[in-house]
Amino acid sequence: MLGKLTIDALPFYSDIAMGGALITVLGALGVVALITWLGQWRYLWTEWLTSLDHKKIGIMYVTLALVMLVRGFIDAMMMRTQQAVALDSHGYLPPDHFDQIFTSHATIMVFFVAMPFLVGLFNVVVPQQIGARDVAFPFMSSVSLWLTASGAALVMISLVIGKFSTAGWSAYPPYSEAQFSPGVGVDYWIWAILVSGVGSMLAGINLLVTIVKRRAPGMRLMMMPLFTWTALCTGILIVFAFPALTVAAALLGLDRYLGMHFFTNGDGGNVMNYVNLFWIWGHPEVYILLLPAFGVYSEVVATFSGKRLFGYESLVYATAVTAALSLSVWLHHFFTMGASPDVNAFFGRVAPLIAVPTGVTIFDWLFTMYRGRVQFSVPMLFTLGFIVTFVIGGMTGVLLAVAPADYLMHNTTFLVAHFHNMMIAGALFGYLAGYQYWFPKAFGFRLEEKWGRRAFWAWIVGFYLAFVPLYILGFMGMPQRLERYYVAGWQPYLIVAELGALFILCGVTFLAIQLAVSIRDRAALAVSTGDPWNGRTLEWATASPPAAYNFAVVPHVHGIDAWWAMKQAGTAGHRPARFHDIIMPDDSSAGVVLGAMSFVFAFAMIWQIWWLAGVGGLGMFAAALSQTFRDHAEHRIPASEVEAIENRRTMAPALAPGAPT
Repeated sequence: MLGKLTIDALPFYSDIAMGGALITVLGALGVVALITWLGQWRYLWTEWLTSLDHKKIGIMYVTLALVMLVRGFIDAMMMRTQQAVALDSHGYLPPDHFDQIFTSHATIMVFFVAMPFLVGLFNVVVPQQIGARDVAFPFMSSVSLWLTASGAALVMISLVIGKFSTAGWSAYPPYSEAQFSPGVGVDYWIWAILVSGVGSMLAGINLLVTIVKRRAPGMRLMMMPLFTWTALCTGILIVFAFPALTVAAALLGLDRYLGMHFFTNGDGGNVMNYVNLFWIWGHPEVYILLLPAFGVYSEVVATFSGKRLFGYESLVYATAVTAALSLSVWLHHFFTMGASPDVNAFFGRVAPLIAVPTGVTIFDWLFTMYRGRVQFSVPMLFTLGFIVTFVIGGMTGVLLAVAPADYLMHNTTFLVAHFHNMMIAGALFGYLAGYQYWFPKAFGFRLEEKWGRRAFWAWIVGFYLAFVPLYILGFMGMPQRLERYYVAGWQPYLIVAELGALFILCGVTFLAIQLAVSIRDRAALAVSTGDPWNGRTLEWATASPPAAYNFAVVPHVHGIDAWWAMKQAGTAGHRPARFHDIIMPDDSSAGVVLGAMSFVFAFAMIWQIWWLAGVGGLGMFAAALSQTFRDHAEHRIPASEVEAIENRRTMAPALAPGAPT
């Protein structure tokens, strides 16, 4: 009846695991109780969960990312603490539990923090930057959100029922095969990746079509804001790279469920096929995460320097070249696999080339700031912190792309430090800068500056304390993933790394305090216009927060920095002679149901509860089918209502008179 699910699935094996499970359950029950006590279930369902408004979907994506950031950071703290005390001892974590935490931390941070954060920012900002009223496929946005949330829920429930994978976030065979990992941990990983991967693929397709087909009249490709350019390149990378990961995870699942041998060398398979498939996705994934951050930095630097971006065209070409090269250098992730010297030589030469467009990008930002009136706002602080720190990480990356050096440092903590240099100082700092920068656009009030600055300094100091020691330990030969060790000279560096993690904990806490204080003081922090930063791109032409339709009248674009050009020409703030009816999509519950049923199906497959898998599969089919039978899935907003909405706004959309709808 319940397949492999028994009472032994509860985390009795460790007091720490049981404590984590109780915190997770009590936290979920607390949220449910709070919403019930406030009587907000109907509001939450009608205004948010079933909404097809791309801005609300983006906000929910970012909320998911921030929640999972807390969970992923707790895992990181537990690992740092274990390594700081585990000299000649078992520490406080059993080996199996440490391996689960190691795997879940990386899985959460890549798939359920970084991916939702970047897709959320894209959903909120990109349609407004290109002068569109909506994304190309609103329902697809809802489905992609709830599939991603379903994958995150699978990771979270593994804390409570069963165990998560101990095979590492890359799940290399043979350890991830059933012979060496017979439990459900790897199955949790496989299904979380498959479900969320489909969501990411749908988001990438939606981005591409929206940017290509929904741009405002007159906006050619070489007039698009840099953030939109990075969204376009990211969408291309998602569409090309994610199928490789989906295939790898699916074939690994077939090995485990049906006894196939795609990746078992002794039975006709080849484990290196998995490694190649994983990194064909994995190296572009690094730039899927980095390029959106680069787009944020470009917008922030231009706005807070009061200047047009220096070398706009070179920034566009650098972004495109970076995306192209990221698809062609995956083998440098495993130089030590035993490939021929010619293969290693080719990838060893090509891999460092990706540093060239990155260098062009950084120099363009520096020249934009040169002789500009730089405002050291919180988004700008994160940008400056990124530039300094990312250069260090880039140099270490070039070093790792050299095969002889990689043989020395492969599988050491040097690699851990480099990867976090890219993902924290590169990607996460960019997402946090975008969060600070576009928050008033989404909610109509700014985030409080004092706590934002404190958060930045805690993050930047914590980063250096946490990861510079790992670079040093890598040179000293310390392997990554160690649960205990016997070299006394390593411990002082690991204690410093633990101190750095505590600083980052302060950074996370300060961000939470900043949000709470900002909500409390939202009247004082309210933006009087839709343009609190004196911005340059079209998202600042709408009210803050915008109406559901974004633009009452779709603007005409005549050049780069369209909103800035309107302000300089004196046409900003002009109301149209007359308003027109606007067609917008109706809300739909099918996306929520499809996400929930995908969770049920995946959970049932993990535990081999076949009848429940049937229920989940039929539920997914029914949800998708119900959407196809919605003949009238749109509603018309009359021109009179549009005018009334605009009259209630603090600032009417700034458009030239007579601009067409």
